[in-house]
Amino acid sequence: MQRTRMGLCCARRFRRPFAVTRVSHLVSSLTSHHSGGRRCVSQDSKRSVAQLLQWKPAEKIDGIVVNGYVRSVRSMKAHRFVSLGDGSSLAALQALIPVDQAEGVAVGAAVRFTGSWVASPGGSQSHELHATKVEVLGPSDPKTFPIQKKYQTPEYLRTMPHLRPRTPVNAALLRLRSEAIASLTGFFADRAFTQTHPPIITSSDCEGAGEVFTLEPAGELSPESGAERAKEEFFRSKKYLSVSTQLHLEALAQSVGNVWTLSPVFRAEQSDTARHLSEFYMLEAEMSFVDDLSAIMDLAEDMLRSLGTNLFGSATVQELLSRPAQLGSDLVSPDVVRQRWEGLMQPTWPRITYSEAIDLLQQKSDLFSLPPTWGAGLQSEHEKYLAQHVGGQTPVFVTNYPRDIKAFYMRGAQPACPGATATVECFDLLVPELCEIAGGSMREHRLEPLMDAMKRQGMTGARTSSDGDPESAKNLDWYVDLRRWGCPPHGGFGVGFDRLLSYLAGVQTIRDIVAFPRWHGRCDC
Repeated sequence: MQRTRMGLCCARRFRRPFAVTRVSHLVSSLTSHHSGGRRCVSQDSKRSVAQLLQWKPAEKIDGIVVNGYVRSVRSMKAHRFVSLGDGSSLAALQALIPVDQAEGVAVGAAVRFTGSWVASPGGSQSHELHATKVEVLGPSDPKTFPIQKKYQTPEYLRTMPHLRPRTPVNAALLRLRSEAIASLTGFFADRAFTQTHPPIITSSDCEGAGEVFTLEPAGELSPESGAERAKEEFFRSKKYLSVSTQLHLEALAQSVGNVWTLSPVFRAEQSDTARHLSEFYMLEAEMSFVDDLSAIMDLAEDMLRSLGTNLFGSATVQELLSRPAQLGSDLVSPDVVRQRWEGLMQPTWPRITYSEAIDLLQQKSDLFSLPPTWGAGLQSEHEKYLAQHVGGQTPVFVTNYPRDIKAFYMRGAQPACPGATATVECFDLLVPELCEIAGGSMREHRLEPLMDAMKRQGMTGARTSSDGDPESAKNLDWYVDLRRWGCPPHGGFGVGFDRLLSYLAGVQTIRDIVAFPRWHGRCDC
């Protein structure tokens, strides 16, 4: 259900599970007109495959129109049995078409069938479409069409990202993404957060790790000589693709209060792992006039729990959890995926400090190839252990990391005792198997402590870049300015949206949850 602010009150009063809403709409529209004792459709007769598969009328329904793509064709003497999909369902619709209208109906073709929805004598589905009119809207050569009915590996499908979404599982993943965005939009609207659109082109590296893509226009060629013209900075100085919208969200939060965004970000990490992409989506939220990290964690926890509760009963999620064995055989087992959803919906999630986590890990140090050490970052094997033994099937927060391994903008935590090593008010959110899916912190809102943090990390004064050009840290002057004029205590978090979806869908690599994945060495289309 899509909600706007004007319709928010109505949305609160009349919320329904996705599947119930679709079925009731289908039944009312398909049975809205009667003629001669037989139900038929006179208006709006086009139906999706998912809608028809859910509807099991006792009588024959004429005038049904369905669009889709041919998955397979089985020839009989007088008819052809066509398996038709349109991306709305993992299951295909079975259509029976006359042999004299079957020309051009081949695997991959885009077709429109018009006919009657009748009870099927077979056991594969309760009803089938008896087509009386067949239109081939987009022909396909079945000999060269690369997506056949047989099993195809994820690696093979990644070589054709422009066609991969046509497969049933990948279409379901696109629907899951859409439903998740709709749910999250409603969550933030209910809490009076303002959705914003921070820039993708930025002057700074938010995380300070240097893994940024530098932006510049392509070199122009002189039409007279063909020689490349001298390059000039398009924006007068170097700019980058954003690695996070957080810094800009902090500025927007000082205008309208609590804000959020779902935006693409780009990181030039040369990581060839199942958890990393060069382009991915981050959901980020920022809260103003908040002085306690627990409020930030509460928001992240409530948001993810709400997402799980809202979507668990949807048709898309239930399809993924009850998918046939031949579909999605490369995904995590449905039982494990169901446990992930159930863990997300638990009423409370454990929270431990970094120091407590290190103590726990050091007691089991013989289990790890890299020994846990206070002051160092947690390795993947450490996070997996914490997620399994502290969280179980429930996500777990790890808070208050050492200051020296975290970003400059994080607010310093009060020391547990005099002389204690400095930490910052931050958290990572870990889930079983996948590990970190979110991170957040209180932001340093005081001018002098922020300047001190930047100095510690060498972020003030002139410095020299790797190509020898002078580079100034003044590109963060605007961020420092926010602290000069009325900056309240504030904090926020970011969630790796694609990681979250891959976790909830049971996809084993993030490359298969994104329609057009980009990672080190690969950008196919």
